[in-house]
Amino acid sequence: MSILHPRQEQPGRTPGLLRPALVLFVLLSAVTGLLYPLTVTGLAQALFPQQANGSLVMHNGHAVGSALIGQSFTEARYFWGRPSATAPMAYNAEASGGSNLGPSNPALAAAVRARVQALRAADPGNLAPVPVDLVTASASGLDPHISRAAADYQAARVARARRLPETQVRALVARHSEGALLGLLGEPRVNVLRLNLALDALSQK
Repeated sequence: MSILHPRQEQPGRTPGLLRPALVLFVLLSAVTGLLYPLTVTGLAQALFPQQANGSLVMHNGHAVGSALIGQSFTEARYFWGRPSATAPMAYNAEASGGSNLGPSNPALAAAVRARVQALRAADPGNLAPVPVDLVTASASGLDPHISRAAADYQAARVARARRLPETQVRALVARHSEGALLGLLGEPRVNVLRLNLALDALSQK
């Protein structure tokens, strides 16, 4: 014979637990769904408004791109960026990714050869080694920068196409070069979109 506690309820019923659960659910929803996002968004807008709004690059009052996403430039008068392997089009920000082709893959080798040929055709007199970032895509496929070496490689071609002194173009590259992050991470690089906009402004003077 067993003695039941006077307040023991039947199995499967848990009165008194539903209310705390609902209160906790509402509280956590308010904190994580409203308070935290609003706080983070407000701080971002106050402290880093440029980055929080997509690092947009403005020209004549209009957004012409983002400093974080590369664009395709193929004319000789512009600096060319790093190739993109995103699908179904290059620099597709909705499908960031690389080709995932290994160094021995014939398709990658063919793509590199085609890119080298395009660079040589645009600047036949340039016999310098082609910087690797001009013929290989990054892991994201959206890299907006090229190395300083890749920019210097193209300076003579751009100067001829725009009928500008090469020294002036190289000086512009130097002014738009960014150093290593915190002086330690990465290498000197150039944002291609910003450099090309500066070139257009220079040519219009």
